[in-house]
Amino acid sequence: MAVDHASGVSDASEERTRTPVTADDVQHAVRLALTTLRAGLGADWDARAGALEWTCWETVEHLADDLFAYAAQLGPESPPLDNDVPFDWITRRDGGPANVTFADRAAGPRGLLQMLDACGGMLTAMVRTAPADARAYHTFGTSDGEGFAAMGVVETLVHTHDVAQGLGLTWSPPAGLCDRVLARLFPGAPVDTDRWETLLWATGRGELPGRRRLESWRWHGATRD
Repeated sequence: MAVDHASGVSDASEERTRTPVTADDVQHAVRLALTTLRAGLGADWDARAGALEWTCWETVEHLADDLFAYAAQLGPESPPLDNDVPFDWITRRDGGPANVTFADRAAGPRGLLQMLDACGGMLTAMVRTAPADARAYHTFGTSDGEGFAAMGVVETLVHTHDVAQGLGLTWSPPAGLCDRVLARLFPGAPVDTDRWETLLWATGRGELPGRRRLESWRWHGATRD
């Protein structure tokens, strides 16, 4: 979700050489998230996830569902260019996330994380195998495999941040990973600031010196072609 340029943050840096986001990045982000979240298996997963209105359990379900949905969007032989693949999205409570996939509560947090692992694997595999010229609809711009990979990485990094706050865990993803998704999805973000802090700022979760906290934000998923 790229920066809202109407909010006074359109002073983007000059075009720079960009390293593409890959399937390996998706796999790496999900593996890092799982390692961190498994340290909180005994915590209260019904606690609120950071500043979100969702619980930690709901937030991981939402994250897994995002990864599943991005893989599914690229999945058809002719991916849709005008709308999402028409799964039945439902919520289980007022104010909860609308998902296609839900974890079995009887499986506990360990089962929930297995679901996240599986959905991450689906997106990783789809990005690896999707044709280079494949394009699919997303509300923030018709995108390609790299774009959906970057979206999956951002969802993983920022929602793991939310859940880690709720579970009392430490989470700080690699700067290089943050930099690659910032360059792909947030072209208006500054390039001379801490990469993780900048991604949190770009997604409305933090502040940067000299820049006000964003109240609205989005990414730019559209391909550059």
